[in-house]
Amino acid sequence: MTRLGYQIPNFTYPDIGSAELFGVIAAQAREADESGFDTVLVMDHFYQLPMLGAPEEYMLECYTLLAGLAGQTSNVRLSALVTGNTYRNPAVLAKTVTTLDVVSGGRAQLGIGAGWFELEHQSFGIEFGTFTDRFEKFEEALQIIIPMLRSQRVTLDGARYQVADAFNSPPPVGHIPVMIGGGGERKTLRMVAQYADESNLLAEPQDIPRKLEALADHCEALGRDRGELTVSWQRTVCIAPTMEEAERDLADYLGRRGMDVDAMSGEQRAAITSRIVVGDPDTVGERLTADLALGVDGFTINAPANGHVPGRVDLLGQTASKVVG
Repeated sequence: MTRLGYQIPNFTYPDIGSAELFGVIAAQAREADESGFDTVLVMDHFYQLPMLGAPEEYMLECYTLLAGLAGQTSNVRLSALVTGNTYRNPAVLAKTVTTLDVVSGGRAQLGIGAGWFELEHQSFGIEFGTFTDRFEKFEEALQIIIPMLRSQRVTLDGARYQVADAFNSPPPVGHIPVMIGGGGERKTLRMVAQYADESNLLAEPQDIPRKLEALADHCEALGRDRGELTVSWQRTVCIAPTMEEAERDLADYLGRRGMDVDAMSGEQRAAITSRIVVGDPDTVGERLTADLALGVDGFTINAPANGHVPGRVDLLGQTASKVVG
């Protein structure tokens, strides 16, 4: 299960074009594979997200990329964080993830969520629908995908999807863990308790205890042992050998996005550092230790500022693995 995952959320790096891009991504995955991470994850999007850059910035299709990374790694599981359910037919998705499992020698993981980025849907001609539509589709999709991953035949005449005696051959190499991403306390965490092996939370620190309590309540209502589930929390980190180098890496990254750290007010800087763990290994280790004490089982960590810098992912893995154990 994912107790320490490395997510690669951005693919626009200084002076790197399409021809060099996979090499830079593969180098990050190899460092993660060798430094203590148990999972490598990439986003399932077609445009870059607003919080990370402009839509026009590089974004690769995740399952093609994960198949490529299977040949570059030996130990880590490979997953989307997370698959947008709206983007694919669920039976086809089950086949895709199973193929990744075969290609990687049993290292595939299904990370999945209801989908949310409306711009992608509009641009690519994919039905977006209402919030309710997406969650109804999501639950029906899980009722198709999960049995197919478990070598069961599936027939479903649902309101959103219909399959007739759908099967999946060859079967996965082993058990493919299912991670549901999101922190919605009424719908998402109930589906985690009902269907998943793992939960990945994207939430503010003060909200973590409440979300864990909501998950526990859903498990109790469904008769499921909460201890069967692994809960990770998504964190953003900018680590370097020294605090000065980490701060410079962050300033350079923000500068590429048109933000001048030196011109920011103290309040603006504090807002950034509250969302990004910045520092040397001791500082990062202390912050992650405090985060773990909130009750999660581990983290999915991304490093958009400097993950592409050789050695940074290795340093991050060595530091975080000491915290998670």
